[in-house]
Amino acid sequence: MKLAIVCSWLNQYGGAERVLDVIHDMYPDAPVYTSIYAPSALPEHYRTWDIRPSFLNRLPLINRRHQFFLPLYPLGFESLDLRGYDLVLSVTSAFGHGVIVPAETAHVCYCLTPTRFLWGYHAYIEREGVGRLARMVLPPFLKGLRQWDRLAAERVDEFISISRTVQRRIQKYYRRDSQIIYPPVRTDYFSNAAASAGAPEDYFLIVSRLIPYKRIDLAVRAFNELGLPLHIIGDGRDREALQAMARPNVQLLGRLPDEQVREQMARCRAFLFPGEEDFGITPLEAMAAGRPVIAYAAGGALDTIDEGRTGIYFREPTPESLADAVRRFDQHAFDPAALRDHARRFDIAVFQRELDAALRRAVERK
Repeated sequence: MKLAIVCSWLNQYGGAERVLDVIHDMYPDAPVYTSIYAPSALPEHYRTWDIRPSFLNRLPLINRRHQFFLPLYPLGFESLDLRGYDLVLSVTSAFGHGVIVPAETAHVCYCLTPTRFLWGYHAYIEREGVGRLARMVLPPFLKGLRQWDRLAAERVDEFISISRTVQRRIQKYYRRDSQIIYPPVRTDYFSNAAASAGAPEDYFLIVSRLIPYKRIDLAVRAFNELGLPLHIIGDGRDREALQAMARPNVQLLGRLPDEQVREQMARCRAFLFPGEEDFGITPLEAMAAGRPVIAYAAGGALDTIDEGRTGIYFREPTPESLADAVRRFDQHAFDPAALRDHARRFDIAVFQRELDAALRRAVERK
C-alpha cells in the first residue's frame, strides 16, 4: 500500500502533531504533504521526515503571519501533486481534506474537526480576541471558504472522526457519515510514573498551551477564590495575562520536559481540563498516571471521562462552577487501578490497530 499523509500545517507542536507522530511511526516511508512547514517550531525528529510543503511555504512572512494568507490555503492544497499513491490519508482540522487525488486513489480523512473559524466563526473570534479590523475584513472571505470547504468534503471517500462531538459536526456541516477512532494516548509512559509516585501531593494540575480557547483563565480565577495550590504547565500567548491575574497559590511553570510533566501528573490531587476540546489527550494521560480529572462537561471529555469513576464534571463554563466542582471533589473516591484500566482503552496500540484496519478496508473498497 503506497501511502501519502496530508496535514493542515506544520508550524507548531500540539495534539494534532502528536497524532501525526504516531501515524508516521506506523508508515515511516510515507511522505508528509502540508501547506507550510517551519522546522524550528517542531521537534528535531521532524527534520528526518520527507516533508513536502506547498508553494505557500515560499511566500514572504508566511510563517510569521500565516493567518493573513487564509484565502490562499485552498489553492495551496489543491496544488499538491498526489499522483501514484494507493491511499491518501489527510489528518486535518483545516483545509487538508481539500487535496485533489486521482480517481483510482482512496482518500480517507482523519478529521480532527471541521474548521473552527469557518463553522464556529462567532465563538472563534470572541474567544480568540480577533481585532476590529479583522472582524470587518474576514466575513466576505469566510463565506467563499465555507463553500469551498463543504464542496471539498465531497472529494473524500471516507471520514474518520476523533469523538462523538466531531462526528456530529461532520454530519452537520459536510453531510457525511464517519466512524470514530479515538486519538492515541501513551498510556504505558504515564502508567510507569504512577508506580513510583507515592501518595498524591496537595496540588491540582493543568497541562496545556496557554491560548484563549483552552479557558485556563477559568481555572486561575477559580483557584484565586479557592486559595488551593494549582500548577499550570505550558506556554502560549496568554501566559503574561494569566500570570498577572494569578495569586501566589497559582504557579505558572512554563514548558517542562516530558519526564517532569509525567511526574507532576502522577503526584497531583486531580487534573483539570477547563476548556471544550474536540477530544483531549492530556486527561487520559493523567488517568494513565492514576489521577482523576475535573473537566468541563462538553466536547471530547464526554467520550473519555466516566463520571464518578474516572472524574467529575463542572457544567457551566464559569469560575464559580469549576470552584464548586473542586469543593465537591473527593480524591479518595477514585481507584488508581480503575483509572489506568480506563485509559488503556485509548492506548497507541488500539489506535494503530483500528486505523490500519480502516485504511486497508478503504483501499479494498476503492
